[in-house]
Amino acid sequence: MEPQESQSQQSSAENNLDSNQQRISGIWENIMSFLHDLLDIREDSDRDETIEAVRKDISFQGHNAWILIFSIFVASIGLNADSTAVVIGAMLISPLMGPIVGMGLGTAINDATMLRRSLINLGVMVGLSLLTATLYFFISPMKEITDELAARTYPTILDVLIAIFGGLALIVAKAKKGTISNAIAGVAIATALMPPLCTAGYGIATGQWTYFGGAMYLFCINAVFIALATFLVCKLLRFPMVKYANQAKRKRVSRLASLIGFLVLLPSVWLFYQLYQDQVMRSAASSFVKDIVQYEGMRPNDEWDKDTQILDVVMLGAPVPELIVEQWRKKFKQTEHLESSSVRFYQGSSMPMASNEGVEVVQEELIDKLRLIQDKDIHIKALEDQLRSLNEKSKDFDILSEEVRLNYPQIASMSYAPSVNKDFITQQTDTTAVYNIIFNDSTLPIKNRLEVKTRMTNWLRYRLQSDQVTINEMKIGGASAVDPVK
Repeated sequence: MEPQESQSQQSSAENNLDSNQQRISGIWENIMSFLHDLLDIREDSDRDETIEAVRKDISFQGHNAWILIFSIFVASIGLNADSTAVVIGAMLISPLMGPIVGMGLGTAINDATMLRRSLINLGVMVGLSLLTATLYFFISPMKEITDELAARTYPTILDVLIAIFGGLALIVAKAKKGTISNAIAGVAIATALMPPLCTAGYGIATGQWTYFGGAMYLFCINAVFIALATFLVCKLLRFPMVKYANQAKRKRVSRLASLIGFLVLLPSVWLFYQLYQDQVMRSAASSFVKDIVQYEGMRPNDEWDKDTQILDVVMLGAPVPELIVEQWRKKFKQTEHLESSSVRFYQGSSMPMASNEGVEVVQEELIDKLRLIQDKDIHIKALEDQLRSLNEKSKDFDILSEEVRLNYPQIASMSYAPSVNKDFITQQTDTTAVYNIIFNDSTLPIKNRLEVKTRMTNWLRYRLQSDQVTINEMKIGGASAVDPVK
């Protein structure tokens, strides 16, 4: 009985194992089926319609040419005004993608005519864009470099990734049955083909060829990787190849397309590698400053020069001993990815730390600036005192004129001005308070007017506690009526 029970248990265990394997296999098949339905784009792709749509967007004639010109003007104004919103609006209406996508598709489907038209129209597009942008920046009175312009003067590894994934999104959106205008517009904004061309025009108009070269470098990277992404997706979706009646011609066109594809791919790999290396070195330099260059009371500012591969570190605040700086230099040489680079340390100015003369010059400049600030403070205080004195005198005159109005109703108006007199014989200088009055009644007898002026003069001398008081009678036109009363 025991052998039969053992066989029965073994058989039951095998059945359980087979059942578990079937369940696991079923779960795996369900997962794979779900992922296939989720990610597969072949069934919902309209290849013939996509080819025809791309073929229509290649040409830059008529409406497309004018739309490109106007959008370049709008983008240039946005860059000049440092307005991101305006630049985005220009990218939405710009028809720049057509020739670039056509170049990748023509290579993928072995269509020599499409490839040739794409290359010609790409050259027309670039030339027209540069001409328009150069014209705008040449006549624009604002030629200062803005943040929006500066951001398009040199590409980074992130620009390559944006171009790759943007190109993938664009061709997938075009391949889908129907139209996904939002996706295409979003790709136009993300890849930012237009701002680099406008920045290159700015470089030509202002004669700054570094900006021109950097901007065209960024545009070429975007264009090349968008075309490359288009090529890969079209191959993945198995777009139908163009058929030729002549077998020899088909092979010749295929070789030409392959050669162009290789020429596009080769610089793309090189550009990607160069940008990746630069980004790695830039990150290593930033980490070195953050982790190593630390000293109490000192704040470092760093700047990395990609061309010379030199890291400049300006140390602000407390002076750092030369021994510590030398240790930092040794650690920099030992930092990974920075072995072939160099570092320069500056102590709070543009002069190197080792130069005591430079430090003294900076100190003298700071002292001169402090003196200048103190002189300005003294001058401002003197002006404030003078203004305060004038305000007080103005208040005193208001009170005095009110008293004159109440005591002497015959007087219509009164003005006041100090008069400074210089006696050339005695070399003495006196200041006399001169009051100009106008009577209400111009027909008032001279005797009465003289009496009023005499009383008023005596009253003012007592009121002001000063004998240096003179009263002039003025006519309404401003001329003196009679001799002044002193």
